[in-house]
Amino acid sequence: MKKNKNLVFYILSALLSFSTLSCTKGFIEENTDPIGQRSTQANQLLAPALVNILSTNMIRNWNFNNQLMQVTVEINDSEGRVFRYDIRRNQADYTWNNWYLNLTDLKNIYTIASQPESLNKSYQAISLITQTWAYSLLTDTYGDVPYFEANNGKDGNIQPAFDRQQDIYADMFKKLEEANNLLKESPPIVATSDPVYQGDLSRWRRFGNSLYLRLLLRASGKTEVAPAVIAKIKEIVDTKPAEYPIMENNNHTARILWNGTNTSTAVFSSPYMVNIRPVDFRGMPIADFFLGKLVAWDDPRVDPDLGTAGVPRLGIDRGADGWVGIPSGYEPGLGLTTQAHFNSDAESKLTLQTDKNTGIILNTAEVSFILAEAAAKGWISGSAEDYYYKGMADAINYWMPTYITSPSDQKFKDYVNAASNLKWDANLPLESSTSNRSKMEMIHLQKYYAMFLVDLQQWFEYRRTGHPILPKGTGLVNGQKMPARLYYPQIIQSTNPTSYKNAVAAQGPDDINTLVWWQKP
Repeated sequence: MKKNKNLVFYILSALLSFSTLSCTKGFIEENTDPIGQRSTQANQLLAPALVNILSTNMIRNWNFNNQLMQVTVEINDSEGRVFRYDIRRNQADYTWNNWYLNLTDLKNIYTIASQPESLNKSYQAISLITQTWAYSLLTDTYGDVPYFEANNGKDGNIQPAFDRQQDIYADMFKKLEEANNLLKESPPIVATSDPVYQGDLSRWRRFGNSLYLRLLLRASGKTEVAPAVIAKIKEIVDTKPAEYPIMENNNHTARILWNGTNTSTAVFSSPYMVNIRPVDFRGMPIADFFLGKLVAWDDPRVDPDLGTAGVPRLGIDRGADGWVGIPSGYEPGLGLTTQAHFNSDAESKLTLQTDKNTGIILNTAEVSFILAEAAAKGWISGSAEDYYYKGMADAINYWMPTYITSPSDQKFKDYVNAASNLKWDANLPLESSTSNRSKMEMIHLQKYYAMFLVDLQQWFEYRRTGHPILPKGTGLVNGQKMPARLYYPQIIQSTNPTSYKNAVAAQGPDDINTLVWWQKP
């Protein structure tokens, strides 16, 4: 009996061993997808990452930036309304998660393009520029954030340290310097991989250096870096313009044109169509501050007679009482009703909801106003007045390319001469504590309109400069103070507690009123 038991045991063991060998033999080969890819190329990562980041930016521009900066205002008396400065912690999650997620691909582009078998300096440069764009959004929104150790989870670092904003800015400047040098050689890239410039590397170089100017200007108020920052602005604009080409016209504007059709080689659908219902789009009234000035200036961008094919405008529909906006920061309980609003797709009119031009990353008008400010402060040569008018013309030209092409157009001159307070006044002070009439207010009011739909840039610039001067409604909370940053996402407190605590200890309380580095005196 014992022999029989042993025999059964040996037979079962042999069968088990044979079965195990049969299951593991050729396991890798049999379980590898013969169609799918196990690796990727730089050209395959660029478009998805840029489209995802830009879509995130546009959604938060619509429901956050525009509410804070009095472009639009909700008809809503409940708590947690952004236009009343009532910012909830969950506002932080959407941008943080999406920006960091897609930064992984942008960083991988540089890694892939640095390998001997796929070496391409142009993709390296584009990676550095787009990384800087995304990281600047992160740090300007939250302050100190993970940077040097960020997006390294695959290497085992799932609790990256938070870096000081000053150090982040210094490294972003290095990235943009490197990108500018790499693009001097400009080896070609796959044109269809590039949703921004379709492979035109000269325009990528202009974009990188224009982004450089944006960030240099943002850091220019800090005493410890101001001399070097101002000197660099002068070098880019005055001393070595050929070495640092920048945006000069709207053909250079960094944007993704939404096509939204499956017949295209690459389909890029506007998030305003994908994520916002027509009823919600037209149900968001325009704020009195944004609309009122355009109407008072008789601005062509709101002229209904100019909304014809080939001459796009902002797609604004009158309210029941005409060109009437809603005052932002109003007290609950006033019973306001929707007035003027942006047309929706359902209305079958000219509408921003389907407009291919809304995917703006950085435009030429912003660059013109950067130069206007630098010239007004005496940092660069050239006329602040000329840059100011060019910025205004650039902004109108973007939406109405066949109506105004330059400040020398008679239509532009007539517009400026007829409107109140649009003509440049060289006698105004640079700043004024007693009046809203100053050179900085003139520049930044027009820059505000130029940055319409450009992620959170209106909010960033207001935090830096205090311009344009916004009216303060009696319904504002938070002591009527514009939020200075967003909270860190709550999940960070549990998933990366040590780094979170160190960041709070270094920067200040995790509060919407804690100033980030470039805001502090």
